[in-house]
Amino acid sequence: MAKIEWRGGALLAPLPPAMVSCGTQEASNIITVAWTGILNTVPPKTYISVRPRRHSYSIIRESGEFVINLTTEELVRAADYCGMYTGAKVDKFEKCGLTREAVPGFSAPMIAESPLSLACRVTD
Repeated sequence: MAKIEWRGGALLAPLPPAMVSCGTQEASNIITVAWTGILNTVPPKTYISVRPRRHSYSIIRESGEFVINLTTEELVRAADYCGMYTGAKVDKFEKCGLTREAVPGFSAPMIAESPLSLACRVTD
C-alpha cells in the first residue's frame, strides 16, 4: 500500500469546541476555542491557541491562568455565541445565562454548567 503525503494543516477536525473562561469573578470573559489538546501526561499539560488580537489574549497573558470548560449539546448555542462576539463589548456569562463558579486557588471562574472544567496556569 502506498503512503499518502499530507501537507501541514488542520488534520484532526472537526473536534468539539471548548469554552475557555478567564479573568476574575467580577470581570470575566469566555472565548470559544477549537485549538486545544494534550501536550504531556506527566506532568499534566494541555494547551489552547488564542490569537493575540483576541480580547481574552491579554487577560490570559496578564493573569497567567484560564479554565478550559468542555461543552455539551446544551452548551452548543453558548459556545457559538462566545466564539462570535467580543467580551470587550458584552458580558458573555450574562448574555448566555451561564453561571460563574469560583475555582479554589484561581482568580478565573469556571462555567458551572460545564460537566468538566480544567483550571490551568500558563507555563509557556
